[in-house]
Amino acid sequence: MTAKIFIDGEAGTTGLQIRERLAARADIQLLSVPEARRKDPSARAELLNAADIAILCLPDDAAKESVALVTNSTTRIIDASSAYRVAKDWTYGFAELDKGQAAVIAGAKRVSNPGCWPQGVIAGLRPLISAGLLPASYPVTVNGISGYSGGGKAMIADYETKGESATEFMPYGLTFAHKHLPEMQLYSQLTSTPLFMPAVGNFLKGMLTAVPLQLSTQQNILTGKELHAALSDHYAAIKDGFVSVAPLAAPERTPALDPESLNGTNHLRLHVFADDNKAQVLLIAIYDNLGKGASGAAIQNLNLMLGIDPATSLGRL
Repeated sequence: MTAKIFIDGEAGTTGLQIRERLAARADIQLLSVPEARRKDPSARAELLNAADIAILCLPDDAAKESVALVTNSTTRIIDASSAYRVAKDWTYGFAELDKGQAAVIAGAKRVSNPGCWPQGVIAGLRPLISAGLLPASYPVTVNGISGYSGGGKAMIADYETKGESATEFMPYGLTFAHKHLPEMQLYSQLTSTPLFMPAVGNFLKGMLTAVPLQLSTQQNILTGKELHAALSDHYAAIKDGFVSVAPLAAPERTPALDPESLNGTNHLRLHVFADDNKAQVLLIAIYDNLGKGASGAAIQNLNLMLGIDPATSLGRL
C-alpha cells in the first residue's frame, strides 16, 4: 500500500532534504500544493487531512497552526519544530532513547522530531542516569559546534556570501535561554538545566557536542571503562539503531572528532575519553545536524511509523 506523505514546509532546509530522500520511493506518494494554489490556505489544510503522515518542517508557530488544521482522526504527524518536544501528549522521536522507544514511535499519532543539539547530549547522559551511574542532580555543562546550516536559509546565505571571511567560531545562546534546553534537560532526566554554550562554525553541516564530567565530586567514582561499557551495552541492545559507541581510547587528538565526519549519514557516534587518576571523563558525540539532527531522524521516524526497515532511504555504515 502506498502511503500519502505531505511535507508542510518542503522548501525549507530540512524539508528539501526529506523530499530529496523520499522522491524515488515507490512505497510513498508525496503530496504537494499545486503551484496555482500556493497562496490558498485551504489547499494546505486539504493536504494535511489527505495525508497518512504529515511532516512539519516549519517554525514553531506555523507548526502549531498546521496541527490545528488537522481535523480528522487518521493523519499522523511528525513535527520537526520545537513546538511539541516537551509536550506530554507527543512522542519524542529519538528512537534510541530507550530499548522500547522505537516501538512507541511506530504506534504513535504525534511524534516530535528531536532538536539537533539535544540528541548528542541525551545520547551520552540518559543511559548513565537511567542506570544510576550518574545522579540526575549532576550539574551538567555542554559545549558544542555546529555547521551554519543549523541557522536555516538566512544563515546559510550569510555564510556563503562571506565565504572565508566568515567567523570561524561564533558562540551564541549567551542569554542562557536556548530553546533546546527544556528538551535537553527532560530527556536526559536531569533535575536542573544544563549550562550550555553552543557555537556556529564556518562549515555547512556536521556537529560535535561535548559533556565534561568531574567525577571526583561524586561519592561513587566510576572509571571511564565502566561508563563506556554502560553506553556500549545500552546501544547494543537497541535493534536497528543508528547510535554507536567508539572503542575506548586515549589519543591526544583524533580525526574521528571532526564534526563533519558523519555528514550525509543518519548516524551518531559517541566517544568516551577518561583520566581515571583525575576522575575526569569527557563524553563527545559526532553527527550530521541535517542528518540525525533533523531530516535523517524524521525519515527514521517515518519508516518506523510505516512499519518498514528504519534504514530505508538512509542506509547504514
